[in-house]
Amino acid sequence: MQNNINHSPQHHSGDSGPGGRSILHLDQDTFFVSVERLRDSRLLGKPVIIGGMGDRGVVASCSYEARQYGVHSAMPMKMARQLCGDAVHIRGDMELYSRYSRMVTDIIAERAPLFEKSSIDEHYVDLTGMDRFFGCHRWAVELRQYIMQETGLPISMGLSLNKTIAKIATGEAKPNGERHVELPRIRPFLDPLSIRKIPMVGPKTYHQLRNMGIATIKTLRSIPPEMFEQMMGKNGRDIWQRANGVDNTPVIAWSEQKSMSNETTFDSDTISTTYIRQVLARLCEQLAFRLRKNRQLTGCVTVKIRYANFDTHTLRQRISYTAFDHVLIPACKELFDRLYTRRMRIRLVGIQFSNLVRGMQQLNMFEDTPEMARLYQAVDRMRRKHGPQIVQRAISSNT
Repeated sequence: MQNNINHSPQHHSGDSGPGGRSILHLDQDTFFVSVERLRDSRLLGKPVIIGGMGDRGVVASCSYEARQYGVHSAMPMKMARQLCGDAVHIRGDMELYSRYSRMVTDIIAERAPLFEKSSIDEHYVDLTGMDRFFGCHRWAVELRQYIMQETGLPISMGLSLNKTIAKIATGEAKPNGERHVELPRIRPFLDPLSIRKIPMVGPKTYHQLRNMGIATIKTLRSIPPEMFEQMMGKNGRDIWQRANGVDNTPVIAWSEQKSMSNETTFDSDTISTTYIRQVLARLCEQLAFRLRKNRQLTGCVTVKIRYANFDTHTLRQRISYTAFDHVLIPACKELFDRLYTRRMRIRLVGIQFSNLVRGMQQLNMFEDTPEMARLYQAVDRMRRKHGPQIVQRAISSNT
């Protein structure tokens, strides 16, 4: 495995500075491709494209070899084929990727004092204060090496004072490298970089700034903050602060129990499985809308039933990360069918989604055609504008 270690200068001097924070960012390099290469070593060194297989599909991930031809994530698959005709095309296996994602998370959870899983392939770890006992940089390097050893997957890392600089450092360390940016090196590190490296700067903001003649982070941060806020609106201040290396966003503790739930108590106890399954579908649909609204995915579904005598039972199942009704509703119904073993009236049913991570956009790219993702987006826009009950899934009596 190639190990392209890329340290910033002065990396032997310790950590981010007395009294400062130490935030580690870990990012699995071309995660889906790397998992596929573990399954099939013949893919090593070859251009690989993962995503919807139809001409109207979208690229979910691609190898560095494919990127050399101009292929990138979110590109239409038809265009990707034209740019790189020799690439190996793979539909993708979200269940397999979810399994490896959990493997990495479990390793971090065993060792990290405080960590946040920000997406299926990214983690933040707060190492503040750890330098008194071990040394944050040394600890981070050993964690990265252990993850690679245990999973066989490449992973890049960035270590600095906050999330923004750590994430940018990780991007500069790729592929499969390390970057430690200490306090004296923050401005020299950030200044020459493109403004597109700032996490808050998406394609629309990037083009807007480029039209103003702003290309580098140094140019952006030299603009007075009040003027930049007038130019860019309410997000202007945050973008300007990040360009100046300021980001107080905390690492939010993550656990498998992080969840959202929905339940209903029937007006009268019922034994009608048809009606109960319809209610479950409606509850599931409402929760799935919340997931997509929050740009989250769930990796675990739990169904709860309470009988008329108040006996309560639950059944949980891990699933591939998703936020789509048409995947979650069948999973919930299957759990209910397995759970409901007594021919007794039911008083209450409920659903819980747990093991939540961010990553809605990546999931959309696994649809063979973009129509399904666009349909969800259109329906969700109507719900946000007119209320969640404005559009509901039609459920026939035999579903």
